[in-house]
Order: sequence, then structure tokens, then C-alpha cells
Amino acid sequence: MLVVGAYGQPALFSLLPVVVISFLCSAISLDKERKQLVVRENMMQLGGQLVLNKEEKLANKRLMILKRAEMKQAVKTQKFPPSMHFFQAKDLIEKSEVFNILKKMLKGAALHIHDFGILHMDWLVKNATYRPHCHFCLIQKGTLMFKFAHPTPPTPAECSEWVLLQDYRKKLQNLTEFDNSLLKNFTLMTENPEVTYTNQDIVWSKFQTIFSTISGLILYAPVFRDYIFEALKFYQDNVFYLELRSMLSPVYELNGITHTQEWSVRTYREVACMFTKKHPGFIGLKIIYLDNRLKNVSLIMKSIRTAMKLQTKFPGTMAGFDLVGREDTGYSLTYYREALMIPASQGFKLPYFFHAGETDWQSTSIDRNLLDALILNSTRIGHGFALTKHPAVWTDSWKKDIPIEICPISNQILKLVSDLRTHPASVLMATGHPMVISSDDPAVFGAKGLSYDFYEAFMGIGGMTANLRTLKQLAMNSIKYSALLDTEKKAAMETWEKSWNNFVAGLARRPK
Repeated sequence: MLVVGAYGQPALFSLLPVVVISFLCSAISLDKERKQLVVRENMMQLGGQLVLNKEEKLANKRLMILKRAEMKQAVKTQKFPPSMHFFQAKDLIEKSEVFNILKKMLKGAALHIHDFGILHMDWLVKNATYRPHCHFCLIQKGTLMFKFAHPTPPTPAECSEWVLLQDYRKKLQNLTEFDNSLLKNFTLMTENPEVTYTNQDIVWSKFQTIFSTISGLILYAPVFRDYIFEALKFYQDNVFYLELRSMLSPVYELNGITHTQEWSVRTYREVACMFTKKHPGFIGLKIIYLDNRLKNVSLIMKSIRTAMKLQTKFPGTMAGFDLVGREDTGYSLTYYREALMIPASQGFKLPYFFHAGETDWQSTSIDRNLLDALILNSTRIGHGFALTKHPAVWTDSWKKDIPIEICPISNQILKLVSDLRTHPASVLMATGHPMVISSDDPAVFGAKGLSYDFYEAFMGIGGMTANLRTLKQLAMNSIKYSALLDTEKKAAMETWEKSWNNFVAGLARRPK
């Protein structure tokens, strides 16, 4: 039976306004809650708590218009560079307006780069291999070995006959083809990376072979000095300070005499000073001494003592110690604990910068390197790819303000991740975990400087929430978490701020 109201109207109709008002209030409440969540997430994002000035806000608006346009185009074409292998995405990246803006930005410091992997390999082919007295030979599986010597040195057991490169080239009809073949031996670049490198073992094998191949060229003393100077042109990508990881392998002369590690450190320092005089905007470099995690404990003990000795003798140049090499096949930090505790047992402060968690395995001795890196007070953690699988380490590293050195392109090429949108650093960036962006071995990957990795991080890892605040925080982090002294950091930050303001002004003045 229909209920009738006081004025003859059905009671149901009299309830409608109440229902509508209630629905509208609920919708408003939902919208309000949603906006509050968005604000909270934006504040949690890396750089989310930075307050932009008026000009920075305008610059951010210009930047985000371009970013949204590129994202929209990627959705339409299904060609989004961070979701593609870098070798196939590189040309697309170079056409990006966002990428060209990032190239102009002073990105601060590069804190995770290896000395023999930062200078474009063209220089080694076109300069080093054309120098007098350069010999080469073939070892197992067609791998090349180089050596400068006069007269021709005795042939080692593992090597075919030494051939003087200068004489060999005279017999060739096509020098360009030969030089291009050398270049292929010096990089991982290939047209079909998924076919060429079907698993991690294959790509790591080629990766490690490259360094053994080029070392004979770079470690020749005259080349070594020139190589350092040319490598410091990393600065041209708007990077004003470098922390180079180096094994300080013996550098040799034409007559076979080899130099000490102290000589190498001194040479790095001298060449850096010379470079700074010609490029006043460059503020310098420091060395993180490395050894290989395939060695036994006694050898690493010796390297730790060497690191302590070098740290004492060159306090302004040496930054600390690290272990390098593929984590999946190397010894764990736990295995080396006795050696790594030597400095602390002697009351000596030797900063550590451990590669840790560069693996996609979980709950193994490999990814648990992250635990030991934390316990051993690593100043920064290299890669930290497995960090989000270890919530306790994640929490404590955050409390201790230990940053992760993220190297997006390296992680992709070495087959830890294929689509950079799914990189674990996306979670770290979304939650504001301390981090820096670096490029590891850009020359081996066919890249240059830092801009390619910044692009991949900004567009892929950060997604649409990454904006000018993110970029600003990353650049400032590179100074904050460097091994520079506090006074040096202050001066570096002042230099960076001037450049940042100029960059922002130029970006803000861009046409809409």
C-alpha cells in the first residue's frame, strides 16, 4: 500500500531530496579523501617536500606539458623508451624534448661509475689502437688482447702470435670495417639484444670480457694519462664531480716496467687538476678503490690494508673501498667479514661503498649482501636492486640515511629488469627513499654521461608523478651523499644552485 504524506504527496517523493543530498555529501567526501591521498602521495614522493619558487613552478609546468605529450604519444604508438631495451630505445630517447632538457640540467655528481667504462669506445679505437707499438693477439673463443711493447714481446701461452697493429692495418683494404669490428668487441651494443643475450650468464660473460680486452690499451702509461683526461669530459654532460670506482691495476711502460698503485692515484689527481684548470666548472674527482669478489679472503685482506694505506696517503683523493664483480657468482660480504672488519678493529675509518643486492634472487647469500652492507655501515649501496624484498634493511637504511645508487640502464642491459617502469626503484622513488642516479659503465652500454639514465628514471621509474622537484632532489642528493668534505659540499651546492637557477630560468622562458 502506498503511504501518502500530509499534503496528499507520496512519502517516497518527500524522501528524494534527503537521498540526493546524502549521495552528494558522500561523493564530496570521497572526492575530498581522494584529493587528500593524492596530496599525501605527492608529499611522500622523492622531492615531494621541496617548495618551488614562482619561476620553478613555471618551469615545472613547461616540463610537465612536454612529458605528458611524450607519454600520450607513447600510449598511442606503444613505443615508450623505458619499456624498450636501451639499444632499441636510444634513437627515440635522443629525439625526445624532455631528454634534451635533461642534458642542459646540471645533474651534480656521478657517484657510481667505473673508470674504464665511461669514455666512449670510439676514442680507444681511433686513438689508442693507432699509436705506435700497439700489438694484438687472439686468445680463447676469439677474444682480443692488446699490449704496447718494443720490440715485439714474447707470446704468452694463452695467446696466438703477437701482431703489430700498424703493420696489420697496412694490409687491409677496408680500415673502417676493421675498426668497426674492434668497436663491437669493446661494447655490448647489438641490434637484437634479446637474441644475442638470451640470459644473464651470456651478457655478463661478454661484459667482463670487454674489460679484460680494453685493459691492455688503457693501462699503457701514455694512453692512461690521456684516457683519464678524455674520460673527465663526462663533465660535458653537465656533471661537475665524479667518484670513480677503480681497481688501480698496474700501469705499464713500453719497456715493460710497471707502476705502483700510488703512482696511479697520483696520476688521477694530477690529471684532474690539469682538467680543472681548463674547465673551472669541474670541481674534481675521488677514487673508490675496488677489488674483485672472486678472490679469496687473504687477498682481500691485503687489498683492505692497501686501501687503508692509500686513504692515509691521499685523503683528498681516496674515498673508500668496494668489491666489484657479478654478485650471483662471487663470494658474499659475509665470506669476507674477517677482512672487512680489519679497519674497525684497528680504529681506522675506511668508508665502504658496497655493491649489494644487484640480483633478482631472493633470500639467498647473494641478496643478503644487503644485510651485511647495512651492518658494515656502507656509506652508499650500489644498485640495491633487491632492497624492497628486505623490509628491515629498507627501513634501517632509510633511518641511517644510506642512499641507493640506481643505475637504470645497467640493470636493464644486464637483464635484471626488462621494462624500467617495473624497476624496484619505482617504489623507492614513490616513497622518497634516499637515492642517486648514476650510469655505471655508459661507454660499454653505448651511452654517454648521465642524461640517458636520468631520462629513464624520470620518465619510466618515476612515472607521471616525477616532476621538477624530483630532478632537483636527485641533483642535490648527488652532492649531499658524495664523499666530499662538508666544506666542499657547501661550495659545490652553491655552484650547483647558480647553474640550477639559470637552467630553471631558461626552461621557464620556453614557449608554451
